[in-house]
Amino acid sequence: MINYIKNLKANYTASALICMVVGTVLIIWPATSTQVVCMVLGGVLLIYGIIQIVLYLIARERTLYLQGMLMLGIIFGVVGAWILLRPDMIIRAVPVIVGLIIIMHGIHNVAQAFDLKRMSYDRWWLALIFGMLTVLLGGVLVRNPFTVVNTVVRVIGAFLIYDGISDVWIISRVFKTKKDREMIIDAEAVEVEEP
Repeated sequence: MINYIKNLKANYTASALICMVVGTVLIIWPATSTQVVCMVLGGVLLIYGIIQIVLYLIARERTLYLQGMLMLGIIFGVVGAWILLRPDMIIRAVPVIVGLIIIMHGIHNVAQAFDLKRMSYDRWWLALIFGMLTVLLGGVLVRNPFTVVNTVVRVIGAFLIYDGISDVWIISRVFKTKKDREMIIDAEAVEVEEP
């Protein structure tokens, strides 16, 4: 159980650190970051589409499943090519997608805040504020009030850094409180024999 908790904490921390690193990269190189993301996404979808089309063409039996995968391959290939040709259209959707991800993170942080409250952690309300602020920041991105692409990307970067930092703090409080509670339970379970 202890190893599981340690692995869970390590995974959460790694995820938060990745958010901070990606956020920093987006702030420093906004234009390059968006172009790279669009090119990679478009390229992956196009390659996947081509692979599905080739698999259908070389198949001996053209089953209903393969026909479905062919349709999927054609759709993914067209979308991939469209992204490569018109990356500006995808860049406009990026704030909404990232905003939704940040909102989900914030909701998870709010749930963790209530976990801290159940575990009698005095400052559980701080985690609740961080979680609610994360949801609010995600909502700002979904509403997308920014028009300049570089500004949008930098704002996303700043929000990701904040999300990572708040995650690290909330995670450290949750696991510290759980550890303290387990130590109290273990201490209560020890029986002392009278001489």
